[in-house]
Amino acid sequence: MTVLTDPKAAPETTPAREAAPAPRRRRPRTEAAYYWMVLPALALFLLLHTTPVLRGIYYSFTDFAGYGSYEFVGLTNYLNLFEDARIAESYLFTFQFAAVATVLTNVVALAVALGLHARIRFRATLRGVFFTPNVLSILIVGYVFNYLFTYSLPAIGEHLGIDALSTSILADPDLAWVGVVILAVWQAAAFNIIIYLAGLQTVPEDLHEAATLDGAGPWQRFRSVTLPLIAPFVTINTVLSLRNFLQVFDHVEALTAGGPGSATTSVSYLIYKGGFKGGEYAYQTANAVLFFAVIVLISVFQMRLLQRREVNL
Repeated sequence: MTVLTDPKAAPETTPAREAAPAPRRRRPRTEAAYYWMVLPALALFLLLHTTPVLRGIYYSFTDFAGYGSYEFVGLTNYLNLFEDARIAESYLFTFQFAAVATVLTNVVALAVALGLHARIRFRATLRGVFFTPNVLSILIVGYVFNYLFTYSLPAIGEHLGIDALSTSILADPDLAWVGVVILAVWQAAAFNIIIYLAGLQTVPEDLHEAATLDGAGPWQRFRSVTLPLIAPFVTINTVLSLRNFLQVFDHVEALTAGGPGSATTSVSYLIYKGGFKGGEYAYQTANAVLFFAVIVLISVFQMRLLQRREVNL
């Protein structure tokens, strides 16, 4: 017997159950100990760094001499900076010094690092010796160099009959900057050597062996293999060196105190001398704000330029 099925009597299909919303993941709870460790450091940073910076920017718009009352003068201090011959001379010396010292420091540091990376005897001991200048106080070393340039080097020059060395180079307006550069390079190369040694450790030895098998000499291996692979370390060292040398202060204080005349007066030394000893607190604070902006712009430009250079290498 055939059973007829009435389509109308067919059971209705059960509508699909809507998917239940996924349970919300609860964010892991941050331990209170982290806040107790971070907040005090943040408070100290704001109190000892950010607050003085903001107060300095405020004073740069006044005629504050460092004591007594003061009045708001707007952009007068900033406009006067561009008409002050002392400011122009200090910026010129600082840029020239920073450019020469940055190049010499990186050339010397890379050359020494290549030597210390080779398989030589007493390599670990020599690495420690070459790092020693980095842990010494610049002021103390600067006074030692001051004695050498003032007394020892002229004595040697007279003994050898070299007229150019028979007088102190620190007393010569045209040669005093050389003494500052020598001290800066000697002290700063130590840190750069460590950075370059770290970079040389990342270069695979297989690449040098393959280049040697292809007939490449030492200079070709350095130019085509080593230098491109340590390019990021060159960038780091160059940026840090230039930034530090633009803020040169201790070297000038120990060797020349800005002299002879104003031949070796850097921007940082002029800010210190005029702001704390010359009654130009607000004026030199404006100079400091301007110099800060200049350093930031130079650093950003330098980073972009060297990063493009890394890609080309």
